[in-house]
Order: sequence, then C-alpha cells, then structure tokens
Amino acid sequence: MGTSIAFHLAEAGVTDVVVVERGDLGCGSSGKPIGGVRAQFSDPLNIELGSRSLRAFENFPRRPGADIRLDSVGYLFLLTSDRQAADFEISVRIQNGLDVPTRMISPQEAHRLCPYVSTDGLVAAAYSPTDGHARPGLVVQGYADAAARAGVRFATHTAVTGIDTTGDRVTTVHTDRGPISCSTVVCAAGAWSGRIGDMAGISLPVRPVRRQLAFTEPLAPPVPRIPFTIDFSSSAYFHNSDDGLLFGLADPDQPDGFDTTWTPEWLGLFRDVVRHRAPALADMKTSGGWAGLYEVTPDHNALIGRSGELPNFLYATGFSGHGFLQAPAVGEIVRDLHLDRTPCVDISPFSADRFQVGAEIRPEAHVV
Repeated sequence: MGTSIAFHLAEAGVTDVVVVERGDLGCGSSGKPIGGVRAQFSDPLNIELGSRSLRAFENFPRRPGADIRLDSVGYLFLLTSDRQAADFEISVRIQNGLDVPTRMISPQEAHRLCPYVSTDGLVAAAYSPTDGHARPGLVVQGYADAAARAGVRFATHTAVTGIDTTGDRVTTVHTDRGPISCSTVVCAAGAWSGRIGDMAGISLPVRPVRRQLAFTEPLAPPVPRIPFTIDFSSSAYFHNSDDGLLFGLADPDQPDGFDTTWTPEWLGLFRDVVRHRAPALADMKTSGGWAGLYEVTPDHNALIGRSGELPNFLYATGFSGHGFLQAPAVGEIVRDLHLDRTPCVDISPFSADRFQVGAEIRPEAHVV
C-alpha cells in the first residue's frame, strides 16, 4: 500500500515524498500474503476497487514496468448450502452490473475447472475467470523502483516513534533516526496502524490476526493449472505455486496479536477440511510455510480517507485480507485525496469515523 501510494504521488508530480519503513520493504504483511487478486466481493465498493486494480495489475509490465507473475486463472468459490448459493447469486448480479464476468456454475463444472475438487456435498460454485494471483513481493519492488526513479526516498530500518501536532495539523513525524517535518502524513501501516493512529490521537480500529499458509513439495506429475479455489464454509484455499500448490486456512480460534510464528500444527485443520472437499490434497507433503498478519476491522472493510480532526492526516489501512489486491486503486485514491481531487470512487463509506458516528455499516461477506 505504501509503495503504491508513493508511486502514484510521484507520478502526479508530488515531490519530497518519504516512505518510512521499520524493516525492509515488504517485511510486514505485504511480504506474506496469499497473492490473490479479484473483483469477487459482495460490497459494490470493494468490487470497483478490485476491478480497477485488476486492470492495473494487467498493465503492470508497462506501468510502472515490472513482471509480477500475474496468472489470471480465476477465483472459484465452492458453496455447500442453499443459503450460500442464494447469497452468491445476489453478489454475482451486482458484479455483473459492474462489468465483472462472474457466473454461478454447477458442482460438475467446478470439478472440471479444478480436478482436485470433490462434488460430494457441493450445491454450486461461483467463478470469475478474470481473477487470479500474482507475486506481492514483485509488486512492492516494482512500485518502489518506479517511485525511486521519480525521486521518492525510502527510509528503511527506520521506526516511527511519535507524531507532533499543532492545532489541527500534523507537523512532525519522529523516528529513531530523527524527525521529519511534513505537510501531509499517510498512515499505511497495516496491522500496526492502530499504534500510529494513537500517536496522532486518531482512532483507527484495526486488530492484528495471524494467518498461516504452507507450500507443497514439487509435485509429479505436474500440477494442473487451476483457479484460486476456496471452500467458502471453512475458508480453506489452494492455488498453484511454482511446481506445487499453496495451502491456507483461516483458523477461527486464532487470538488477536502480533505473533507471526509459523506453527505447522495448523495444517491439521486444513487437512481435516480438504480430506472431504479435495481428498488428494490431504496427504500431500509440505516443504514449509509462513505466517503473516491480517489487519482486521469490525466490518471487514478498509479504512480509507482523511481525518476529520487532522485534515493533513490521511489513512489507508484495515483491509482485512484484501489490501494487496486493492493497492493499485487505493494508491490512486490517496493521491487524489492529497491533491484535493475527486477520487475515482466515493470512498466515504470507508471513513474510519463510521464506527463512531453510527454510519451505515456494510460488512463484506466474501472474506477469507
């Protein structure tokens, strides 16, 4: 998110942009996501952000200019109840109205698209052929390289320690390598955004939750090219990764916290689910994995906007697992907020104030 915002600001001619990162670029959540890119959501705003970002990912080799290993294999949601199917049918109509080519398909067609899938107990599936997955690390580096060429400075291994305000303005960001005077601050600190907000007296209701994934050993015969496949009831998912597969599942009992220790025991949860839904995966040997952090908000929707208390404090955080896939569009939006332009979409429903002023809450249903 930070490198996308920096790139879009610099491309628009904004000078003197500094990206502060306490480690290396991509060392936080951006270095450990599942890489999915999609427009299959239930909220129209998320659909638009995902769709706009998909077009940017397709164009990434030309702008900003990098290969991100984009593989447009589609997203396949497996549905096991009539209620799920009815809910997804509503979402598919909304998506189609926004030019996203999602369609409801039969269990048999889901099996044809992904031969690992067992149709036993399946009611239906939702499939969008233009979704897929890419390599987040390559996206981060692609944006960063182009931003640096345009004059953006990257202060890596630099931790933010405090924020000074005067009246209704942020004036200084303090770091462990010295102060930075500023006219605008953008908080894009992911799971750590609540701490940054507290430094400025701004409430950013983001909680960190560990998510884990694993990789299989190289498989022979070669793995078929399959969609990014999700068992919606359990959140178990898998997709191609080099010569094998990537596995993941959201542990419903995972407590909040910043612990990113990878614990192979969680694989037992995944294997229990896929033993029924995709039996061939249950006994595949894995070669390691990693743990990263989701930045979760109460309604699983992002926080994007400008602080009402401090107008030069902007924020883009709380994406609840879909920040990577929305990063190109959000980079454009934050650029426009800074330049006092009207953004491409109305992001007022994603204001952080919505949880304090009783605004309408629109929970995103298609979360993993």
